[in-house]
Amino acid sequence: MSEMSTTNRTQVAGTVTFYLVAALAMVMINKWVLNVTTAPLFFLFAQFIIAVILFYFFHALKIITLPMMRVDVPILKGLASTVIFNVLALSTSNYSLKFVDASFYQVARGLLLPFTILTSYVMLQTRPSYRILLSCSIVTSGFFTGVFLDSTQVSALGIFFGASSSLLSALHASVMKRGFEVVEGSALSMSWYSNLLSSVLLVPFIIVLGEGPAVLELLSGRAEGFWTFVIGSVATGSVGFLLSIASVLSIKVTSPITHMISSAIRGVAASVLGVTLFGDILTLGRMWAILIILGGSIYYTWIKHIESLAPAPPLRQYEQVAMEELEEGIDKEQIKA
Repeated sequence: MSEMSTTNRTQVAGTVTFYLVAALAMVMINKWVLNVTTAPLFFLFAQFIIAVILFYFFHALKIITLPMMRVDVPILKGLASTVIFNVLALSTSNYSLKFVDASFYQVARGLLLPFTILTSYVMLQTRPSYRILLSCSIVTSGFFTGVFLDSTQVSALGIFFGASSSLLSALHASVMKRGFEVVEGSALSMSWYSNLLSSVLLVPFIIVLGEGPAVLELLSGRAEGFWTFVIGSVATGSVGFLLSIASVLSIKVTSPITHMISSAIRGVAASVLGVTLFGDILTLGRMWAILIILGGSIYYTWIKHIESLAPAPPLRQYEQVAMEELEEGIDKEQIKA
């Protein structure tokens, strides 16, 4: 039993570490490209396509095996919500990163934990304890500290997209947990479908939001920052290939909330690198916001650890239940199953 527990902890630690490293590299390269491009959605589209090509390539070489690759109506219907939330979450995340400094990106997405706790409660029936709610309140206060006490001017659009991305990312993490049933529990198949179907869904967004002229300039090679876009697309597409696997594994092996916490820690590290690589200004208000968010996240992690070690609650004294209530409870359990 202890060996299984140790193996499980090692698996979780390895998965989360893998996710953090890949995701951190992704944020830095994304910011480098978004500083020069006017087509953030097409940039995201290029990342999806490169990841799909890499999946095909490594599958052909038998380095990885994709158990499922068919595209039919049941697959499309079963993964529709996962793909939609994936596209919306990544699109708003890219817009947020484009409009704010890398050092403020974590603050802009500071509502990630509160939204994840809320969506886990609503969609997965995971009821948080009072101490978990306290950690959530601490993180939320960090978000508002950064928004209202930062002495530098911050883009309202960047904050809006950051908050929207937080909510959509939380929803995506929850619906992806259910999406594994469609792909028979295969993390690789989930990653492949997510990249393939997301690239298709992104095309109308690129057209409707007016990125057509910028895309044509890029395809003709005349766009400003063309080589930055090309190099960045290849780099982020490759890192995204690893990230898609790491992200899916993180959600599959851990809970959605643990997955989001690793995202929050990644964001704090990204803030420090933003100052180092891009010369971002780290104001006192921004530092306090990051520290409060990090503190709330650490407190949450500690509480989850303590709660996981707590003994099971004692059995309640028998209480008679009406037959109607019993039948209703059985029906609910069947629905959950």
